Amino acid sequence: MKTKNATEAKTLKQLIDGYAKIRAELSKTIVGQNEVIEQLLISLFAGGHCLITGAPGLAKTLLVKTISQILNLEFSRIQFTPDLMPADITGTEVLTESGRTRKLNFVPGPVFANMVLADEINRTPPKTQAALLEAMQEHQVTAAGQRHPLPEPFFVLATQNPIEMEGTYPLPEAQLDRFMFNVVIDYLPEDDEVAVVQQTTAEPAKPGKPIFTAKAMLKFIALVRKVPVAEDVSRYAVRLAAASRPLQENSLEYVDKWVNWGAGLRAAQFLVLGAKARALLLGATHVTVEDVQALASPVLRHRILVNYRAEAEGITTEKVIEHLLETIPSEIK
Repeated sequence: MKTKNATEAKTLKQLIDGYAKIRAELSKTIVGQNEVIEQLLISLFAGGHCLITGAPGLAKTLLVKTISQILNLEFSRIQFTPDLMPADITGTEVLTESGRTRKLNFVPGPVFANMVLADEINRTPPKTQAALLEAMQEHQVTAAGQRHPLPEPFFVLATQNPIEMEGTYPLPEAQLDRFMFNVVIDYLPEDDEVAVVQQTTAEPAKPGKPIFTAKAMLKFIALVRKVPVAEDVSRYAVRLAAASRPLQENSLEYVDKWVNWGAGLRAAQFLVLGAKARALLLGATHVTVEDVQALASPVLRHRILVNYRAEAEGITTEKVIEHLLETIPSEIK
């Protein structure tokens, strides 16, 4: 047991030290976006998938590619288009001939990588979007009745543009729910934009220096799940997610008024799992309610659907989440 604890302590130190190095390496390429970077790294160390929402030109693709280089993970980018087929993502059976023998061999698609960037995922029809569901949930692909495991660790980071909606196919709720976080990238302050312009119009930046390995990432993901969580913290996460559901017994008046659909149980699971990763990265050994509250927006913003009345009154999903954080007591009685 002593050896086990010593091993875990060593892994924890490696994680905390490495987190600081990752932030330092990313700052050489990515200007600002500190909260976005923190949320992305928390989702990765928790073993979750991430949806990245932002306007064009905000370095979404560059950020994901740079993180994959620093974490030393095999990277694959899939450009989602209206004519993309499921087999273009997962792979397909190909007939090969050797002498007099013919047989079908599976040729893996681009989803067979540690980190998959699903670029503009909402530009492809639901049939193709659904091709990622099994991969995201089961970490495998089924073709011709055969299961093909994906490399571990496996992450899907999908981007979507919230501005240009013509010709897009909104992700169904079932697939949105598979994403641990919805990270929103916004425009930078003026000084940061000036720094970006100067940096990107000078000599090209060097690729990110690898810090971890895929094997180390698996150890970190396993360590995150061992972080203890008090029942009160888990109960708070459950109540926070449940409070977003309208027309339930004892549901909140403003939720009934503004919300069409609320968060499910998976939201509470991701709140706690993300809070575990956040606590570790900040050097803590246990989870607090503050860790859960800090991740409420990225976990809930794609799971709460506001209605037309809310839109008419200028109430956004973010406003609903703010109300929930103010309304749900952090001390469980």
